Amino acid sequence: MAYRSKNLNKKNKNDDSLSYQKKKAFFDSLMTIYGRNTCLEVMQDSSLEVQRLHLAKSNRSSVIIEELIALAKDRAIEICFHTRRELSRISRNGNQDQGVACDIKYAGYKHYSQLINTMSCTAQPSIIALDGVSNPQNLGMIIRSVTASKVNSILLPHSNGKHISPLTIKASAGTLFKSEILRCENLATALRDLKKSGFKVTVMESNAEKTIDSFKVPSRVVFVLGNETRGVSKEVEELADYRLSIALQRGVKSLNVAITAALVAFMMT
Repeated sequence: MAYRSKNLNKKNKNDDSLSYQKKKAFFDSLMTIYGRNTCLEVMQDSSLEVQRLHLAKSNRSSVIIEELIALAKDRAIEICFHTRRELSRISRNGNQDQGVACDIKYAGYKHYSQLINTMSCTAQPSIIALDGVSNPQNLGMIIRSVTASKVNSILLPHSNGKHISPLTIKASAGTLFKSEILRCENLATALRDLKKSGFKVTVMESNAEKTIDSFKVPSRVVFVLGNETRGVSKEVEELADYRLSIALQRGVKSLNVAITAALVAFMMT
């Protein structure tokens, strides 16, 4: 009986572990967006799996609020009412959420460790990582360009998640939910883990001597693009296996980060 009890305990622990992993994977795949028109467009798109509609209790009745509620009921989507403070914690942008947010189950939104754990030995993925890119319109344009190219993923630090705003979604021209976005809590930590899995870290710098047009792309590569004004952080720069620039003419010193991302993405294909 004691032997059987030990086996049962072990089985229960394994079941609990699997249950936790499934729940974590589910919640990790949720992306929260905000803004009345943005949420309405998402709710109207039957191809997107919306889990919850979040509304502020203080919202005044309006055509768009009533339409959101009607769509949620029609699609059997859970509606949650919150105080303004509670909703601002959910949207992470209380100044611009307009009292509305929704959770989308988005298969392309995952933690970078999922890529590492599921990658085959022969896989040759390419990633564009963003270090402190904070302009939401630039982020949207980068998502659009990378999604249109053969690059597999965009690596985005968790702190930048707040920049997936209505402007980002609009600038991506509807491609956000077709892309694969890898989240990380800290970019330097993620890059170290990716290097352990055979990735070469390539930092784009305007003053690097070697140019991308003469670069032989490794089988597994992460291209890192820096902040619009400060560039790549020192911690990330120290992890670089390669430093590359784009050859510019007529005295032009640098390019917009979204343009750089597009050039890098299509030079790799």
